[in-house]
Amino acid sequence: MKLQFIKRMAIVSGLALGAGLASLSGAAAESKGSMTVAFGDVPGGEMTNFMIAVARAEERGVDVKTVFLKSEDLAAQAIVSGDADIGVGTPYGLIQRVNAPIRMFYQLSMLRFYPVVNGDKYKAWTDLDGADVAVHGRGSGTEAIMQWMAKENGVEYNNVSYVPGSGVRAGALLQGRIDVSIVDYERKRLLEREAPGKFVFLDMPEIKATDEALYANTNWLQEEEEAVAILVEELIRTWREINEDPSAVVTLREKYNVLPDIEKVEVEEMLPAFTQGVSIDLYPNNGGTAESVSEDFNFFTTSGSLEGDPAELKVEDYWYLGPVTAAAAKLDGN
Repeated sequence: MKLQFIKRMAIVSGLALGAGLASLSGAAAESKGSMTVAFGDVPGGEMTNFMIAVARAEERGVDVKTVFLKSEDLAAQAIVSGDADIGVGTPYGLIQRVNAPIRMFYQLSMLRFYPVVNGDKYKAWTDLDGADVAVHGRGSGTEAIMQWMAKENGVEYNNVSYVPGSGVRAGALLQGRIDVSIVDYERKRLLEREAPGKFVFLDMPEIKATDEALYANTNWLQEEEEAVAILVEELIRTWREINEDPSAVVTLREKYNVLPDIEKVEVEEMLPAFTQGVSIDLYPNNGGTAESVSEDFNFFTTSGSLEGDPAELKVEDYWYLGPVTAAAAKLDGN
């Protein structure tokens, strides 16, 4: 059984979060398919919008299980081997290196991260020659940013370690276990609040590229076409509602009882965090387009995650845009 493999790969949490009332209505609905989504991350408040969309898909008859693995590498292995259905990340390098039969099909978020250093030891990018750096995962957008900025500033890191979860990296910074990392906007606020003046956030040009995307085996995407269509529709609908009014994330979380066990501070920070996320265009309204993939090609080739001339890379070799194109047209009434 699929979950037996995932247990062997060391799950952080195997709960199907977002059950609550939504699971009851989902169970009563006519079955429209099932899927297992594997995160290489730890569950947290930043996933609330995703879990709301999952609950809505369950209402429409899609059985969605969500599992959390220790790293994006393990999640990718689970997808390639068929032991999970959907992964979360930007596996451009994996697809190119091994010609993996997987494609990204939904753009969850944009790269909006903040390189950060212990101000007692470092002040600028040029200070980081020979430094140890912690990023989210191998091939992740956070690694791409840090490697890109190293090349831009002529420095070479001593070591790059993989520490999944922006909250985990922020905690390690506060505890003094790491001195150089990269965190999301919510954890930037946390570091500034908990240790005023201790950390320096390094300058970085604006990046127009994908941070997280959903990806899956191409055969599975076609076999589960109806279930995928429903999930994508609910993702776009949820993203648009939150972009229109960030307070919707609080109302919808309560309605669907998603992530009921997250820490109190994450609940308190949820509205400010999503409000800021909306203000920095973190959540795409249409789930990805050929134009957004071209932006990815430009960034990931520059950072070294992809090889080749970005103008010669083909969208269809990395993305399966059919579901988002159809869903956006349907929701727009076209």
